[in-house]
Amino acid sequence: MELGLNGKVAVITGGSRGIGLAVARLLAAEGAEVAIVARDTDTLGSASQHIKEQTGREPLAIRADVSIPEDIRIAVAETVERFGRIDILINNAGTAAARPFEEVEADAWTADLDLKLFGAVHFSQAVLPYMRKAGGGAIVNVTAIGGKTPSASSLPSSVSRAAGLALTKAMSKDLAADRIRVNAVCIGLIRSAQIEKMWQKNAPELSWDEFASDPRHNIPLGRIGRTEEAANVIGFLVSEAASFVTGTSVNIDGGISSVL
Repeated sequence: MELGLNGKVAVITGGSRGIGLAVARLLAAEGAEVAIVARDTDTLGSASQHIKEQTGREPLAIRADVSIPEDIRIAVAETVERFGRIDILINNAGTAAARPFEEVEADAWTADLDLKLFGAVHFSQAVLPYMRKAGGGAIVNVTAIGGKTPSASSLPSSVSRAAGLALTKAMSKDLAADRIRVNAVCIGLIRSAQIEKMWQKNAPELSWDEFASDPRHNIPLGRIGRTEEAANVIGFLVSEAASFVTGTSVNIDGGISSVL
């Protein structure tokens, strides 16, 4: 299938590892220019080298904290200076934060919302003028299945993720006239640094394949997902192949969620 990404310019927050890196690699392989945004300089450097080796394209690596509006402004300006346009935004930056309600203090609520919700809000607002100038664009907000079905002791992340889903739907309505599509993906158990720590802590005697397919995860498809599998869905959503898809969310969870 032709994705129609050749010559497009994509910005991926949290782009130096995990799902963000897999998305950046996929989009670059499909002919897009990519800017990867992250807070850690070392991981940005290794991610940039990896993308260049795998795709032949040199990404723009930008050190920025998406919870700081001025960092976002600078990141967008650097991307436009390098590539001249912005067509795609993947709001992927985020960390795990899951505690019981009574244990979450005020500063933890603020930090989580600033990173996961307002980071997406401010970055999306910053790229809108360039997407409008380009005649349209695509935004994907990377959330989690906990935003649809919060479990106990899942705060503040589940609330931030639920807000991200509402943001996605509202943005899709407001921006459709500008041919800017906005969708979300809800991530379940996908291999990541966090999941690997859980593996090493709880079952170091198992190989990764044994841990990933452990029935105690209760994943209907029988295993933990790969970052490439999440990237494939996101790549489709930002592509011309999904030109009539906006305002929706897709679970990437192996069937574990109880909701559509």
